[in-house]
Amino acid sequence: MARFADHQKALTLRKEGMSYSQIKNILKIGKGTLSHWLQDYPLSKERIKELRDGGGKRIEKYRETMRQKRGARLKVVYESQKKILLPLNKRELLIAGLFLYWGEGSKSHATDLRLSNTDPSMIKFFIKWLTVCLQVPKSKLKVQLHLYSDMHIDKEINFWSNTLNIPDTQFIKPYIKTSLLTDINHKGGFGHGTCNIKIGNARLSEKILMTLKVITDKYTKLRL
Repeated sequence: MARFADHQKALTLRKEGMSYSQIKNILKIGKGTLSHWLQDYPLSKERIKELRDGGGKRIEKYRETMRQKRGARLKVVYESQKKILLPLNKRELLIAGLFLYWGEGSKSHATDLRLSNTDPSMIKFFIKWLTVCLQVPKSKLKVQLHLYSDMHIDKEINFWSNTLNIPDTQFIKPYIKTSLLTDINHKGGFGHGTCNIKIGNARLSEKILMTLKVITDKYTKLRL
Protein backbone atom coordinates (compact mmCIF):
# COMPACT_ATOMS: atom_id res chain seq x y z
CA MET A 1 0.00 0.00 0.00
CA ALA A 2 2.90 2.35 0.80
CA ARG A 3 4.43 1.78 -2.63
CA PHE A 4 1.12 2.55 -4.35
CA ALA A 5 0.79 5.78 -2.31
CA ASP A 6 4.35 6.79 -3.27
CA HIS A 7 3.58 6.05 -6.93
CA GLN A 8 0.50 8.25 -6.87
CA LYS A 9 2.35 11.01 -5.01
CA ALA A 10 5.19 10.89 -7.54
CA LEU A 11 2.73 11.32 -10.42
CA THR A 12 1.04 14.21 -8.65
CA LEU A 13 4.35 15.98 -8.03
CA ARG A 14 5.42 15.40 -11.62
CA LYS A 15 2.19 16.89 -12.95
CA GLU A 16 2.92 19.91 -10.75
CA GLY A 17 6.14 20.38 -12.70
CA MET A 18 8.73 18.97 -10.30
CA SER A 19 11.96 17.51 -11.58
CA TYR A 20 13.22 13.98 -10.97
CA SER A 21 15.70 15.31 -8.44
CA GLN A 22 13.05 17.21 -6.52
CA ILE A 23 10.68 14.22 -6.39
CA LYS A 24 13.52 11.87 -5.44
CA ASN A 25 14.49 14.11 -2.53
CA ILE A 26 10.90 14.38 -1.29
CA LEU A 27 9.91 10.72 -1.52
CA LYS A 28 13.32 9.06 -1.07
CA ILE A 29 12.58 6.80 -4.04
CA GLY A 30 15.34 5.03 -5.93
CA LYS A 31 16.36 6.45 -9.30
CA GLY A 32 15.42 3.30 -11.21
CA THR A 33 11.94 3.06 -9.68
CA LEU A 34 11.26 6.73 -10.24
CA SER A 35 12.41 6.54 -13.86
CA HIS A 36 10.01 3.66 -14.48
CA TRP A 37 7.08 5.44 -12.85
CA LEU A 38 7.61 8.72 -14.69
CA GLN A 39 8.76 7.53 -18.11
CA ASP A 40 5.50 8.61 -19.71
CA TYR A 41 5.38 11.98 -17.93
CA PRO A 42 8.06 14.25 -19.46
CA LEU A 43 8.22 17.88 -18.48
CA SER A 44 7.47 20.47 -21.11
CA LYS A 45 10.36 22.35 -22.68
CA GLU A 46 9.06 25.51 -21.04
CA ARG A 47 9.14 23.88 -17.61
CA ILE A 48 12.66 22.56 -18.13
CA LYS A 49 13.78 26.09 -18.95
CA GLU A 50 12.16 27.32 -15.75
CA LEU A 51 14.14 24.97 -13.52
CA ARG A 52 16.59 27.02 -11.50
CA ASP A 53 18.69 24.09 -10.40
CA GLY A 54 21.28 23.69 -13.15
CA GLY A 55 21.85 20.04 -12.24
CA GLY A 56 18.15 19.34 -12.31
CA LYS A 57 17.85 21.02 -15.68
CA ARG A 58 20.63 18.90 -17.14
CA ILE A 59 19.06 15.74 -15.78
CA GLU A 60 15.69 16.62 -17.25
CA LYS A 61 17.22 17.40 -20.65
CA TYR A 62 19.11 14.12 -20.58
CA ARG A 63 16.00 12.14 -19.65
CA GLU A 64 13.98 13.89 -22.36
CA THR A 65 16.67 13.08 -24.93
CA MET A 66 16.69 9.43 -23.83
CA ARG A 67 12.89 9.30 -23.89
CA GLN A 68 12.80 10.62 -27.46
CA LYS A 69 15.48 8.17 -28.59
CA ARG A 70 13.62 5.28 -27.00
CA GLY A 71 10.36 6.43 -28.57
CA ALA A 72 11.96 6.62 -32.02
CA ARG A 73 13.55 3.18 -31.60
CA LEU A 74 10.29 1.58 -30.48
CA LYS A 75 8.41 3.20 -33.35
CA VAL A 76 10.74 1.54 -35.85
CA VAL A 77 10.24 -1.84 -34.15
CA TYR A 78 6.47 -1.28 -34.01
CA GLU A 79 6.19 -0.47 -37.71
CA SER A 80 8.35 -3.42 -38.76
CA GLN A 81 6.33 -5.87 -36.65
CA LYS A 82 3.09 -4.37 -37.92
CA LYS A 83 4.13 -5.13 -41.50
CA ILE A 84 5.08 -8.70 -40.56
CA LEU A 85 2.00 -9.57 -38.49
CA LEU A 86 -0.96 -7.72 -39.94
CA PRO A 87 -3.50 -8.29 -41.18
CA LEU A 88 -4.34 -11.61 -39.52
CA ASN A 89 -6.38 -13.96 -41.66
CA LYS A 90 -9.24 -15.89 -40.07
CA ARG A 91 -7.15 -19.00 -39.35
CA GLU A 92 -4.42 -16.95 -37.71
CA LEU A 93 -7.02 -15.11 -35.65
CA LEU A 94 -8.50 -18.46 -34.60
CA ILE A 95 -5.12 -19.77 -33.49
CA ALA A 96 -4.25 -16.55 -31.66
CA GLY A 97 -7.56 -16.72 -29.81
CA LEU A 98 -7.02 -20.36 -28.88
CA PHE A 99 -3.68 -19.54 -27.30
CA LEU A 100 -5.20 -16.55 -25.52
CA TYR A 101 -7.89 -18.82 -24.12
CA TRP A 102 -5.32 -21.48 -23.21
CA GLY A 103 -3.49 -18.91 -21.10
CA GLU A 104 -6.25 -16.65 -19.79
CA GLY A 105 -9.62 -18.35 -20.32
CA SER A 106 -11.58 -20.39 -17.80
CA LYS A 107 -11.26 -24.15 -18.27
CA SER A 108 -13.36 -25.09 -15.23
CA HIS A 109 -16.81 -24.22 -16.65
CA ALA A 110 -18.16 -26.97 -18.90
CA THR A 111 -21.22 -25.02 -20.02
CA ASP A 112 -19.69 -21.72 -21.12
CA LEU A 113 -16.62 -19.90 -22.38
CA ARG A 114 -15.38 -17.03 -20.25
CA LEU A 115 -12.35 -14.83 -19.94
CA SER A 116 -11.48 -12.27 -17.28
CA ASN A 117 -8.93 -9.51 -17.53
CA THR A 118 -8.25 -5.92 -16.55
CA ASP A 119 -6.87 -5.00 -19.99
CA PRO A 120 -9.62 -3.63 -22.29
CA SER A 121 -7.63 -4.51 -25.42
CA MET A 122 -7.44 -8.16 -24.40
CA ILE A 123 -11.17 -8.27 -23.73
CA LYS A 124 -11.86 -6.65 -27.11
CA PHE A 125 -9.65 -9.21 -28.86
CA PHE A 126 -11.51 -12.03 -27.10
CA ILE A 127 -14.83 -10.61 -28.31
CA LYS A 128 -13.44 -10.34 -31.85
CA TRP A 129 -12.37 -14.00 -31.68
CA LEU A 130 -15.77 -15.11 -30.40
CA THR A 131 -17.78 -13.20 -32.98
CA VAL A 132 -15.57 -13.70 -36.07
CA CYS A 133 -14.08 -17.17 -35.58
CA LEU A 134 -16.72 -18.87 -33.46
CA GLN A 135 -19.72 -17.05 -34.94
CA VAL A 136 -21.06 -16.03 -31.52
CA PRO A 137 -23.62 -13.19 -31.78
CA LYS A 138 -22.38 -10.24 -29.79
CA SER A 139 -25.88 -9.81 -28.40
CA LYS A 140 -25.51 -13.17 -26.62
CA LEU A 141 -22.49 -12.12 -24.58
CA LYS A 142 -22.81 -11.44 -20.87
CA VAL A 143 -20.52 -9.11 -18.94
CA GLN A 144 -19.77 -9.12 -15.24
CA LEU A 145 -17.38 -6.69 -13.59
CA HIS A 146 -15.31 -7.40 -10.50
CA LEU A 147 -14.87 -4.08 -8.72
CA TYR A 148 -13.49 -2.78 -5.44
CA SER A 149 -15.79 -1.32 -2.83
CA ASP A 150 -14.45 2.22 -3.28
CA MET A 151 -15.15 2.28 -7.04
CA HIS A 152 -18.13 4.01 -8.67
CA ILE A 153 -20.20 1.12 -10.05
CA ASP A 154 -22.26 3.04 -12.62
CA LYS A 155 -19.17 4.88 -13.88
CA GLU A 156 -17.26 1.63 -14.43
CA ILE A 157 -20.20 -0.05 -16.15
CA ASN A 158 -20.43 2.95 -18.45
CA PHE A 159 -16.68 2.78 -19.16
CA TRP A 160 -16.76 -0.91 -20.14
CA SER A 161 -20.04 -0.54 -22.04
CA ASN A 162 -18.59 2.25 -24.18
CA THR A 163 -15.19 0.58 -24.58
CA LEU A 164 -16.62 -2.77 -25.68
CA ASN A 165 -19.64 -1.33 -27.50
CA ILE A 166 -21.93 -3.60 -25.52
CA PRO A 167 -25.15 -2.17 -24.04
CA ASP A 168 -25.42 -2.15 -20.25
CA THR A 169 -28.48 -4.40 -20.54
CA GLN A 170 -26.02 -7.26 -21.18
CA PHE A 171 -24.20 -6.54 -17.91
CA ILE A 172 -25.14 -8.70 -14.95
CA LYS A 173 -24.82 -7.59 -11.33
CA PRO A 174 -21.14 -6.81 -10.62
CA TYR A 175 -19.17 -8.61 -7.96
CA ILE A 176 -17.95 -6.09 -5.38
CA LYS A 177 -14.84 -6.98 -3.42
CA THR A 178 -14.63 -5.86 0.19
CA SER A 179 -11.09 -4.57 -0.33
CA LEU A 180 -10.29 -1.08 -1.64
CA LEU A 181 -8.67 -0.17 -4.92
CA THR A 182 -6.49 2.34 -3.07
CA ASP A 183 -5.12 -0.49 -0.88
CA ILE A 184 -3.80 -2.50 -3.81
CA ASN A 185 -0.08 -2.35 -4.56
CA HIS A 186 -0.44 -1.68 -8.29
CA LYS A 187 2.33 -2.17 -10.81
CA GLY A 188 0.71 -0.35 -13.67
CA GLY A 189 -2.85 -1.49 -14.36
CA PHE A 190 -5.89 0.08 -15.94
CA GLY A 191 -7.88 1.05 -12.86
CA HIS A 192 -11.32 -0.06 -14.08
CA GLY A 193 -11.64 -3.37 -12.30
CA THR A 194 -11.73 -6.80 -13.90
CA CYS A 195 -14.05 -7.51 -16.82
CA ASN A 196 -15.47 -11.01 -17.23
CA ILE A 197 -16.94 -11.87 -20.65
CA LYS A 198 -18.86 -15.11 -21.06
CA ILE A 199 -21.08 -16.96 -23.50
CA GLY A 200 -23.25 -19.83 -22.33
CA ASN A 201 -22.86 -22.61 -24.89
CA ALA A 202 -21.95 -26.09 -23.66
CA ARG A 203 -21.21 -27.58 -27.11
CA LEU A 204 -18.97 -24.67 -28.05
CA SER A 205 -17.15 -24.94 -24.73
CA GLU A 206 -16.56 -28.64 -25.33
CA LYS A 207 -15.20 -27.92 -28.81
CA ILE A 208 -12.71 -25.32 -27.58
CA LEU A 209 -11.58 -27.40 -24.60
CA MET A 210 -11.03 -30.43 -26.83
CA THR A 211 -9.14 -28.28 -29.34
CA LEU A 212 -6.87 -27.11 -26.54
CA LYS A 213 -6.42 -30.74 -25.47
CA VAL A 214 -5.19 -31.53 -28.98
CA ILE A 215 -2.54 -28.84 -28.53
CA THR A 216 -1.56 -29.85 -25.00
CA ASP A 217 -1.36 -33.55 -25.91
CA LYS A 218 0.91 -32.69 -28.82
CA TYR A 219 3.34 -30.64 -26.78
CA THR A 220 3.22 -32.87 -23.71
CA LYS A 221 4.86 -35.57 -25.83
CA LEU A 222 7.32 -33.19 -27.46
CA ARG A 223 10.97 -33.88 -26.67
CA LEU A 224 13.07 -30.76 -26.14
